[in-house]
Amino acid sequence: MKWITRERPKIDRLACPWLIKKFIDKEAEFIYVPFHQVMEKSKELEATPFDIPYVEFTHYGSQCTFDYIVKKYKIDDPAILVIANIVRGADTDKHGLAREASGLWAISAGLSFNIKDDYELLETGMVIYDALYSWATHLRNQKHLLNSPFENLLHDVYSKIVQEKDNKKIPNWVEELKEILQDQIDTQFTFDLKKISESLELNPAYISRAFSKYFEDLNFGDYVRKLRIDKAIELIKNPNYSLTEIAYLTGFSDQSHFTRIFKKHTGKNPSDFRKEIKKSNADTKRK
Repeated sequence: MKWITRERPKIDRLACPWLIKKFIDKEAEFIYVPFHQVMEKSKELEATPFDIPYVEFTHYGSQCTFDYIVKKYKIDDPAILVIANIVRGADTDKHGLAREASGLWAISAGLSFNIKDDYELLETGMVIYDALYSWATHLRNQKHLLNSPFENLLHDVYSKIVQEKDNKKIPNWVEELKEILQDQIDTQFTFDLKKISESLELNPAYISRAFSKYFEDLNFGDYVRKLRIDKAIELIKNPNYSLTEIAYLTGFSDQSHFTRIFKKHTGKNPSDFRKEIKKSNADTKRK
């Protein structure tokens, strides 16, 4: 099957061909032409137009062409749903949808700048999306710092401490240490107090002491967790996101840790919280 779209692809016009070849038609052929020639050439070459206005395979509302193809062909691969958020964020300049969206845009724009031949660009794009798919399938919960000497040392020390307890009741400080380690892994040290203090030209010790005075009587770590839970609450209101996706989008490495911290902050687990929102919305509509 032939597909045709406008020239100089960047996001959707590279991601969609990869998706089509990967899940729909391995022998698919893709043609790039100037925008004003797409419809004429589509008839002449019997090719399906995509990612242009007023055709079937295009944007709908906040959804991009990649989203439509996923829906049209009922592609339910979990990794594709992750990639769809990234592609949508990059293609619509809504980088808040996925933290990887900014990176995908940067790489795609750089490729388009460096490679002037659209078909060579497509070939390179296929490699990029193959790599993205492998990451989303196998490596999404891995963090770069997970293999650092510092993290490995902490893990070794923690393992020895736990083993020495011979199945006795684990003291509270061990649970606290687990939370600290988990939070550092989850955030990839994104919120680095030392780096923040350098940008503010203030001593980190001073910021640490004074932080709670100006931030709801919370210390630095608790306030960051609160921000992540506040973001999760906003995403839970949107039925398009699964709880697993929300856990990922708010920086948690797995849903169980997300559920635990969410319940600690709100008194409810995320699924019950979502049910209450749905019930409240339904009651409002009936009134």
